[in-house]
Amino acid sequence: MEPPPAWETDVDDAVVALSARADLVAVAGAEGTVKIFDAAMGAEIGALDLPGGALKVELAPDAQHLATTGPMGYALWRRVDGRTTVRESGAWSAAAAWADTERVAVASGRRALVLDTDGGELWRTEPAASTVTDLAWMRQGRRLAVAAYGAVRCHERHTEKPVATYPYVGSHLALAVAPTGRWICSGNQDASIHIWRARDGGELTMSGYPEKVSRVAFDEAGFWLAADGAPDVTVWDFSGKGPEGTAPRSLRCHETVTALAWRPGACGHLASGGADGTVALWNATAGRPQARLRPVRELDGTGAAVGALAWACTT
Repeated sequence: MEPPPAWETDVDDAVVALSARADLVAVAGAEGTVKIFDAAMGAEIGALDLPGGALKVELAPDAQHLATTGPMGYALWRRVDGRTTVRESGAWSAAAAWADTERVAVASGRRALVLDTDGGELWRTEPAASTVTDLAWMRQGRRLAVAAYGAVRCHERHTEKPVATYPYVGSHLALAVAPTGRWICSGNQDASIHIWRARDGGELTMSGYPEKVSRVAFDEAGFWLAADGAPDVTVWDFSGKGPEGTAPRSLRCHETVTALAWRPGACGHLASGGADGTVALWNATAGRPQARLRPVRELDGTGAAVGALAWACTT
């Protein structure tokens, strides 16, 4: 018998994103409802609505602020007094990423905007060739990587023009930057993962996935990359010289993978969710390359697809 959940709550919306930082968990729904809960007990401590719907939600590292993005703009929330700042820009805002506790980058159409916690604009990138699909900070928040059709471009603080460009002819769906800053990876519409070595632009493509790769995620150590694109979750080894010439570990539990989340730390624990509502927990770095691993535990859901996963610290 599976243990009962620590707490649960009904959200009158289709969940599309989760974020867990410090003692909070934030839940975003497709129609734009965002709720913030105490991670230990599940008490609701805040809420906001983003007109036009939500796509992503991100708590700041200290959980004192939140950013959420959607098809028509973005919003910021402040914990101390619940103040919400909404920007209905009319531009597709695919993602948000916190550089630290004071600065957040949001995708806004073909640009990335870097804002302070009150929503004041600090700087912006020049327009990309198409809509920004994802972004991530590098070098402890000193450099911003921005993905759009045709390239990933990197900007130093307050530099509108990119200081480094990593080209790839195709549509990037997801971006992952190794915490070490050594590797930049994109999951792509053409069913591939493309990899750049940040220091010199050296490239590698892992192709042959049966489906588009829309989720890529590094563990906290930056040594392992998990990706969807197939019934198997693939886990690539980025230690040493990287994954060139190697085979991934394969994790099969779901017919269709709908969510991935590494547990914080360097423990190698990964959670995956599927379209059938199943959540699987993995020791994802065990075994040898080409190994097909079994879940450590499977949690059966209600049958509805798992929309998002996040690991929460409750101590």
